[in-house]
Amino acid sequence: MSDQKATNVTWHEHKVSRDDRSRLNGHKGAVLWFTGLSGCGKSTISNAVDYKLFQSGRHSFVLDGDNVRMGLNKNLGFSSEDRAENIRRIGEVAKLFTHAGTLTLAAFVSPYRADRNRVREILEPGEFIEILVDASIETCEGRDPKGLYKKARAGEIKNFTGISDPYEAPENPELILDSNNKGVEELAEEVIAYLEKNGYLRA
Repeated sequence: MSDQKATNVTWHEHKVSRDDRSRLNGHKGAVLWFTGLSGCGKSTISNAVDYKLFQSGRHSFVLDGDNVRMGLNKNLGFSSEDRAENIRRIGEVAKLFTHAGTLTLAAFVSPYRADRNRVREILEPGEFIEILVDASIETCEGRDPKGLYKKARAGEIKNFTGISDPYEAPENPELILDSNNKGVEELAEEVIAYLEKNGYLRA
């Protein structure tokens, strides 16, 4: 059943196709979806990948969890319903970026498998690259760059993934990054290598 509330709306096809935009950019559009616990390195790694893509003349953009919640999704909290809506909106924005031929790097905890799968379903086959930034709760809590784990342990933050809320790791991600044992540069290079190997960096 459709959850479309607006009536009398029609999808308008564009005269410029996504293939046209890919040819202009010199590479394909896709969503690189970085998921993992808070503190695992999602934002840092995605920004490192973005910089490498920019330096090589590719069109890319980072959608970061905190940045999106300060604007587009500032009316959402961290309940399971709000988390689902947060990811739904981001998925739709990422889809538009992808149609524009942009390599879109989405860095979100996105703890629920069903929410991530819904984003995959609205994209064309091959356009959703799920990347698990794999770091143990001990590693993430040891880093705790924002002091969130300390607050969550003290009961100051409710619904905190890994402490009071679950994290459902991807079952078959396209790529797993070992953030327990490898540095940011090495992991960013692994992402670039995946894109090169699978043809994303050419039209």
